[in-house]
Amino acid sequence: MSSRVAEGRLQTLQIYRLLQLVHKGDTAQIEKMVQLGAEDLISLTEPKDGVGVLHVAVSANVLFYCIYPTKRHCHCLQVLLKCGADANSVSVQGMHVFQLMCEKAQECTPLCLIMLNAGADPNAAHQQKTGVTALMEAGKAGSLPLVRAIIRMGGDPNASDRKRLTAVHYAAMGGFFEVLQVLSAYSADMSAMSLKDCTALHYAAASGNANCCKFLAQRCNPKLKNREGLLPHQIAKDSGHNAVAKELRKAERKQGKGSDPSGTGQMSELWALTLHDWSQEYEAELWKAFGDKSDTVTAERFISVLEELQAPVEPDRIQAVISAHGGDVNISDFIRGVKYIKKPFRLSSYMPKKKKGGKGKKGGKKKKKGPFVLPMPVCTLPPELKPRRADGGPPSFMISSYFNCSDVLRFDPAHPPVHPVMNDSGWYIHKPPPVYVNVNSCVRTNDLESLDQAFSEGVPVDVQDEFYKTPLMVACSTGSYEMAQYLLSKADVNVCDQFFWTPLHHAAYAGQRELIELLVNAGANVDAPALGGATPLMRAIETSRVSCVDFLIEAGAQSCLDVARDFANPVIIDLVKQKMDSLPKPKDNSVVLQNTSITTGKTKLVDITFVPKTPPTTSQLMSKIERRNKLPSLEVDFDNLVMPFSRDLQ
Repeated sequence: MSSRVAEGRLQTLQIYRLLQLVHKGDTAQIEKMVQLGAEDLISLTEPKDGVGVLHVAVSANVLFYCIYPTKRHCHCLQVLLKCGADANSVSVQGMHVFQLMCEKAQECTPLCLIMLNAGADPNAAHQQKTGVTALMEAGKAGSLPLVRAIIRMGGDPNASDRKRLTAVHYAAMGGFFEVLQVLSAYSADMSAMSLKDCTALHYAAASGNANCCKFLAQRCNPKLKNREGLLPHQIAKDSGHNAVAKELRKAERKQGKGSDPSGTGQMSELWALTLHDWSQEYEAELWKAFGDKSDTVTAERFISVLEELQAPVEPDRIQAVISAHGGDVNISDFIRGVKYIKKPFRLSSYMPKKKKGGKGKKGGKKKKKGPFVLPMPVCTLPPELKPRRADGGPPSFMISSYFNCSDVLRFDPAHPPVHPVMNDSGWYIHKPPPVYVNVNSCVRTNDLESLDQAFSEGVPVDVQDEFYKTPLMVACSTGSYEMAQYLLSKADVNVCDQFFWTPLHHAAYAGQRELIELLVNAGANVDAPALGGATPLMRAIETSRVSCVDFLIEAGAQSCLDVARDFANPVIIDLVKQKMDSLPKPKDNSVVLQNTSITTGKTKLVDITFVPKTPPTTSQLMSKIERRNKLPSLEVDFDNLVMPFSRDLQ
């Protein structure tokens, strides 16, 4: 298809419009423009870069549209590859289709393996911009099968991007210990440094993964500083990972203390650790190569198998491994590294330890107390219930702090301006940027100006912070009478938090008698139950505030004598009993009581009262005993009387 550059304003505008429609995929509008637009519009190219509609339509390639984690897309990918689609397609922006697919390796690992088996380049990278390879993306996603497959297909584990980051760096960022183990088995450089002079250990320390930090500290120098002059343990400490920082300090002290100089004992050198990682990775291949006839092989057989499998070790160092095993090599001991690797450096040390059997109370040791664990998580407001403002500001419970625009050197509350026109402070005082504070912090500091400004801007008075507390609840719990009086003009007096505590609960628990009276007069429910069934009176009894208990009972709260006895305050117990006894008893013959009984159906209930039997007298009991003692004849028989051998005796 021949093409030509658009000429004139009309053709230029129409070709740009057609390119936009192709980007959007609007088929109906594309057909309309091709039919009604300029002559041969579909063959025109835009004058700047010479791009035509066909270039835009095929720039992404059909394989780019198969990168979705569904069975249908997987089937489409297989069909396209079978029909000859290029597995190494590159977009106009320089994006390789396999590298783009590996970016979504968390969801599309099966698709990536299909592409790899179809001939995709294992070293595919985004050459024009980032230089990130497919192996880096797989390591970043933590896809262990994909990382293993890419390396075995020829992927370079030491390739770096534009920032000089390698696959080891990306795996350390995500804290993927198994991926680091595989990369080490294939001789990846664990000490590679980025443009910021950061090793993978620096990134692992920031992530806080203890196993990754221990693994990398054994295979690289933990004393290397980055461009900012920080050691890995300092980064871990700044990130709040104190346990990891402690382990890294320990690794720094052990740095330089190598293996046995004779080379016959257990080792911790880098080549030995790489060989140990490789033996764990190639365990199945090793057993297959050595055969199942015997666990022990000769030194010559051992050397030939390692050379056949291309083990990452030099021939002269294999002799050190053989010497550590004492001549003949036990395959199981070699794979586990028990003879030539120090115990802290073996991969088995990273496995969770098995719990030993419990001992008796006499001989057993006392268990150490673990860290305190909350019985239930702290309930906080979910993100969907605290949306940000329309202008992108913080949630509504974060309000803008009030700023006094008057010059404090000229005017103060004692010397205000005589007339507003005299206050020209706004001409030379610059208003600072808004400072957002928690609305409940303003309540605690009695910042009425900020609250009044926020409520005038539309912030609801009953706004809840991230712990479900409203300003009125905070005012009641802190005992701020003026603030509570100010808030009650618009606030809901019976609003609840996550535990169904009302402001009256908070005031009663704080022992604020004046606030309790203020809330009750405003219409607060004196018998409002909390999540555990507790009422404000129970909270007042719990804090042993006599004045609060007295007022709540006078206000009509239901009595709680059992709660008062539990807290064992004699003054409170006597007060509650006195109030209970002073209540008027209901009359039995009152009309209200009879109507209530008829309505509830109590007049038709069957009497199920227990009536005990009349106990027998002493004479009746004695006569019963005499009858039992009287011996019956052999011919007389009773149901409960057993007389064996009666026939023989007769």
